[in-house]
Amino acid sequence: MNQNSGEEKPSFTPKQGQYLAFIDAYTRVNLRPPAEADIQRRFGVTPPSIHQMILTLERAGLIRRQPGAPRSIEVLVPPEHLPVLEMPAQPVESSVPRY
Repeated sequence: MNQNSGEEKPSFTPKQGQYLAFIDAYTRVNLRPPAEADIQRRFGVTPPSIHQMILTLERAGLIRRQPGAPRSIEVLVPPEHLPVLEMPAQPVESSVPRY
């Protein structure tokens, strides 16, 4: 897509943008889309919340999934329209004691 094509930039909320950016980044790094459990760990929310967000993104035409196929989320937003993925709000816990 070039900037002179007249196509509109996809519309999504900041939170939806972070989910899209995470799915895109995870897929690029791991060479496969995340499972809903991976998304849950990243955002620290309940499984039903993740599932509802996935359904919302799909209904909005921002992602596509194959019914019955695990790890089939495909981001339909061009990478240049995705926001920068922010660091998690909560630090990652470590089992290593601090001194």
